[in-house]
Amino acid sequence: MPYDLKEVAAISGMPGLYRLVKPTRAGVIVEALDEKGTRSVASARNKVSLLHEISIYTQEYDTTVPLAEVFDRIYQKHGAELALTHKSDDRDLTAFMGEILPDYDRNRVYMSDIKKLVQWYHVVSRRLPYQEAAPATTESATAAGDSAPTPEATPEAAESSATPAASEGKAKAPRKKAAKSDDEPAADEALSTAGIIPAATEDTAEGSPEAAVAKPAKKTTRKKTE
Repeated sequence: MPYDLKEVAAISGMPGLYRLVKPTRAGVIVEALDEKGTRSVASARNKVSLLHEISIYTQEYDTTVPLAEVFDRIYQKHGAELALTHKSDDRDLTAFMGEILPDYDRNRVYMSDIKKLVQWYHVVSRRLPYQEAAPATTESATAAGDSAPTPEATPEAAESSATPAASEGKAKAPRKKAAKSDDEPAADEALSTAGIIPAATEDTAEGSPEAAVAKPAKKTTRKKTE
């Protein structure tokens, strides 16, 4: 997606948005997405909502639209400078939401969600670069060029080299599809907490009590009796 939201999160009890820096034993080090960029530690008890795991409800009950895609739609229509703010009139905000996502669920997406969406977009568009999506035709041409046999290869060699590549491509396709489905957010994650960053995910054995090496037992010696 044009806006990379994988490391951006909203944290309960902490206003604004934050970039995840590094996990610690106490929680995770975060950097505020504002002018100061202050770093602090979010406790493991805080709920961390990763923006790339958040989506918007649509009128189809089991269908949601990822927040990154919604941000892209806003950029295509309004650019990085959005005139609306979270303090705008409710009627203007409702009309804006209907323009960006005409089929959004009016019963499950509240006005507070729309205001949060607008507020987050202002932060993201000011602090993160907009990346143009790479053309799909270029990737297809590159993939086709990589799989084509060289002119010097004999027909037998070309056939033998193409067969494993084709079978390998067929074997990998289901795995890619499964990974994509795992990344898709569930419907109950729309504009809500998406998960909690576990504490001490990158601690070393030296600093982690659970990973400490057990000390060998002391040897006991017996006195010889005369």
